[in-house]
Amino acid sequence: MNARDNRKGHVNADRTDLQDLGFGTRVSQRSRRRLLNRDGSFNVERKRLPFLRSLSPYHSLLRISWPRFYALLIGSYLLFNFLFAGGYYLCGPGALTTDSGESGRFFEDFFFSIQTSTTIGYGRIAPVSTAANVLAATEALAGLLGFALATSLMFARFSNPDARIVYSNHAIIAPYHGGAGLMFRIANERNNELIQVRVQVLLSRIEQNGNTRVRRFHRLKLERDEVTFFPLTWTIVHPIDEQSPLRDGGEKEFHAAESEILVLLSGIDETYSQTVHSRSSYKADEVVWGAKFSDIFGERPDGTVVVDLHRIHEYERAPLE
Repeated sequence: MNARDNRKGHVNADRTDLQDLGFGTRVSQRSRRRLLNRDGSFNVERKRLPFLRSLSPYHSLLRISWPRFYALLIGSYLLFNFLFAGGYYLCGPGALTTDSGESGRFFEDFFFSIQTSTTIGYGRIAPVSTAANVLAATEALAGLLGFALATSLMFARFSNPDARIVYSNHAIIAPYHGGAGLMFRIANERNNELIQVRVQVLLSRIEQNGNTRVRRFHRLKLERDEVTFFPLTWTIVHPIDEQSPLRDGGEKEFHAAESEILVLLSGIDETYSQTVHSRSSYKADEVVWGAKFSDIFGERPDGTVVVDLHRIHEYERAPLE
């Protein structure tokens, strides 16, 4: 092989590496786990970053689930008032007064803390000592800031669009136009509309390169990679033709190469007019050979098309030709 061929081979290798989605060569070659989880997260861990520099509470509070967010909000509210109640309690039995006399009980201090932080102020309990008044003033300010922060987080979570795309549990290799095709189904779980939806599908697998085995990425050509509207389901199809990297070999070779199908989807949320993204992947054991998806469409008497999303994962056997 001459120098020109060497340079050409090097350029082709570089172009192949450019399809690795940004994992980089070393991560792609060393990782023996799936690169992309079904929920779209990555199997890459970052270590030894200073705690304060890696701390991002705002982004964490936007990303966590709603149940965890509410649990954290309620827990913070209770802890905040218990701490200030402890402060009032330490100020002594005469620090607070009630309409029935002095107060020194912890739970009365706790409910006074709630009234102060929320600026309710029923008037039955009031601070008397200087220490209690200073503590009440501090709590009133902290309470206002805390409720402003909680309100802004709630607004940010509600106003931040995200794609809730359901992917079929399995991809399939199905009969397709006299040959075969790699297919999987997706659907929008939200009632909102997505427009200009685009999808990219890549095949990641281990290939022999001389005496070494390296991971390569191949962009799969799709029957259709964009839809203007996405009101129903979408069966994404990669025809396994002469140009397909899946044309050689079968199920056994597919598993031996530690293959992984990477899916990247983007679209515009019509309600917010913002771009949303979704990711997922299929490992070799999540690809079923010789199958076809079950029909999930129905029709009402008035002619309305009905899609049964509970059946989006169902498939039936269909031998390949």
